[in-house]
Amino acid sequence: QMRVLKMRRTLRLPQGRFSKRRNKRFQMLSYLFVFGFLALMVVLDQLIKYAIVVNLQPILIYELIPGVFRLRYVENTGAIFGSFSGAVVILTIFSSILVAVTLYLLLSKKITSKYIFVCLLLMASGGAGNLFDRIRLGYVIDYFEPTFFEFAVFNFADCLITVGAFMLILYLVRDIISDSKKKKNGNEPTHE
Repeated sequence: QMRVLKMRRTLRLPQGRFSKRRNKRFQMLSYLFVFGFLALMVVLDQLIKYAIVVNLQPILIYELIPGVFRLRYVENTGAIFGSFSGAVVILTIFSSILVAVTLYLLLSKKITSKYIFVCLLLMASGGAGNLFDRIRLGYVIDYFEPTFFEFAVFNFADCLITVGAFMLILYLVRDIISDSKKKKNGNEPTHE
């Protein structure tokens, strides 16, 4: 830091000039990271779905671990657990809004917690993967199916959304518990 201060004095640069450049560079890297990660997850999701269509669509079901887990080709026109079946236009609009709002939050520096940032990035990536299917195909390709209990067929993008949402819920529960303990002790809660 001393070196930078000496350079500023020597060059007689305004105090904020270096920090503005660094902020712009950091902001650009942040944009690249968000869009790069999102693009990588969407490409990975689409590659898996392509492999499923090529290899599984003709046979529909492939037992990976009999009685536990199988791959099953499903064209899902609804949302999670088959809800809103056939409401592709509404789901496409709703998904587009959610992905756009999440990306806005990620890129606008409104999220200061790195943990929440990662949660939202995972959820946006999964949402974008399924949104891409809805726009391109009119349905979402699902293929993972646990068979040891009754559960919905899902895909990689759903896993990203679920992991991100679960992590966010854990964070919020921990935060609520922490705040309630502080209130019991007579301390005011502090938020990140």
